[in-house]
Amino acid sequence: MSAARKSMKLLFVSTPVGPLGSGLGGGVELTLHNIAQAMVRRGHQLQIVAPSGSIEDSLPLVQIPGNLQITAQSQERTASVTMPENSVLANMWDYARQVQGEFDLIVNFAYDWLPFYLTPFFQRPIAHLVSMGSLSDALDQIIRQVAKQFPRTIGFHSLEQAATLALDQQFFCLSNGIDVSLYEFCAQPKQQLAWVGRISPEKGLEDAVAVAEKTNIPLKIMGKLQDESYWQQICQDYPNAPFEYLGFLSTSQMQQVMRECRALLMTHRWVEAFGNVAIEALACGVPVISYRRGGPAEIVKDGKTGFLVEPDNIAGLVHAISHLDEINRQTCRASAETEFSLEALGDRFERWFMQILDC
Repeated sequence: MSAARKSMKLLFVSTPVGPLGSGLGGGVELTLHNIAQAMVRRGHQLQIVAPSGSIEDSLPLVQIPGNLQITAQSQERTASVTMPENSVLANMWDYARQVQGEFDLIVNFAYDWLPFYLTPFFQRPIAHLVSMGSLSDALDQIIRQVAKQFPRTIGFHSLEQAATLALDQQFFCLSNGIDVSLYEFCAQPKQQLAWVGRISPEKGLEDAVAVAEKTNIPLKIMGKLQDESYWQQICQDYPNAPFEYLGFLSTSQMQQVMRECRALLMTHRWVEAFGNVAIEALACGVPVISYRRGGPAEIVKDGKTGFLVEPDNIAGLVHAISHLDEINRQTCRASAETEFSLEALGDRFERWFMQILDC
């Protein structure tokens, strides 16, 4: 393939933990959509394979029936590899096997053992975008195996995420991106804070609620309620905190709330692979106050687009809030426009895909 751009035919195979648009797939859903949009804008052809019930208004979508996969973060590190009967994961990859001849490259968005295992048996190359840090011994092993056998086919969102796998072989660090035009800048926020994500223990929502209680600043909570008992425990532990759960919102609805907030709090307890909500906040001009853990530590410019706080330090979050007036919201927006636009995203992923096809 020459240095000049050549049209590629791409098959994107989605996460098997939920339909696109359901919120069950977390940031993977937005990531897949934005990479697909960036590729189409550059003249590449693509098809998305996803579980039945998926919603994708503007891109070619094939829906595959079957039972959803259990999320990796809900299992023990030493758990055996499992699949339900009539697995949508197996069904999606069986479809990919049947149509692979129509495409130049298959792109795997599933954080699961099966696609990595199947890689040597496919005639077409497979690019694996790893969406989480190390969570499973079995998955770690198969990722390292594929990285060694198929150089440059493994992609990560951040260096901190990649470090959890400790790969000896070359990999790509691809960051992420969004359509910044969908996020409206707000120069004068209300006296409120935002927290966005799946409501599950690894996201550490209780720390953000504790901050709302200590500062008496209302907290707007948005995202998929994945663990009901965890949520009920938070409500029980903080009965007087000023927080409000707004549900799982569309991008348009979410940014309408986000842009009016003084800051986004990121209180994750695990190594966040990237943190799409951080760049969504920046696109609205909203500073990000995050634990210095995982991908957000590579997104936030401490003191310029937000603050990085030592992990699990609620007092540090409160201190950062008291310094929010030092952050220029225009600088936050500019960071999103230059580093995390769809154009920048397209540059990185197009380069990765073409390097794989040049092998």
